[in-house]
Amino acid sequence: MNSHDVDYRILGHDIQVLEIELDPGESVIAEAGTMVYMEEAIAWDTRMGDGSEPDQGFFGKLLQAGTRMITGESLFMTHFSHAGSHGKAHVGFSAPYPGTIMPLDLRTLPQGVIVQKDGFLAAARGTKLSIHFNQRIGSGFFGGEGFILQKLTGDGKAFIHAGGTVIERRLNNEVLRVDTGCVVAFEPGIDFSIARAGNLKSMIFGGEGLMLATLRGTGRVWLQSMPVKKLIQALMPNGANAQKESGTVLGGLGRIFDE
Repeated sequence: MNSHDVDYRILGHDIQVLEIELDPGESVIAEAGTMVYMEEAIAWDTRMGDGSEPDQGFFGKLLQAGTRMITGESLFMTHFSHAGSHGKAHVGFSAPYPGTIMPLDLRTLPQGVIVQKDGFLAAARGTKLSIHFNQRIGSGFFGGEGFILQKLTGDGKAFIHAGGTVIERRLNNEVLRVDTGCVVAFEPGIDFSIARAGNLKSMIFGGEGLMLATLRGTGRVWLQSMPVKKLIQALMPNGANAQKESGTVLGGLGRIFDE
């Protein structure tokens, strides 16, 4: 087994904390800035790369870190290790906005899992993070959330964060249409593309945006009920009305005339 076998528990409900329990010599990797607390035996270090290839040279680590910057993440990752010789030690992490922390056992995902670019929270050391480009050109033009993604592979535990409630759907050669920002993760057997949201009337008056994500194939899909962009809109003055208008052509035209 390449990944460290870590134990964990998830605390709270709406704004959750992930607590990882480490035995001596075990390590976990996490996004920079997500640590909430750590016990005395925990040592931490900021490094380029995820540590899945310990013999990787400097330029290999630099290349891996550079691809993370393309996804909008930090150049560095933080590694937390139990530096003591006995007992257990704990380190806690939280996401930057309210939602749900979702554990994944990568042993049940032999081809890995594809995650939205800001969805990764933490993972057992040995988990490999790589960039995943959606080959559908429409995803780049119309669905920014679905063009540049991350892929997690390994044989340990990984943890991703979703806004609001997580919905897991299992597709069996089926098609599911989703708001582009609500896709958290999916298995590689799922084809992700961007399609027009209905006819012209629906696009103008529907309030659901100009484009929808289309998920097609066989495998698991994880969705989030409150992506961060909707949360920000809801917290703005007149947020509910602004959110409804932002999804329509007329709403966009109205803002032009307001300026």
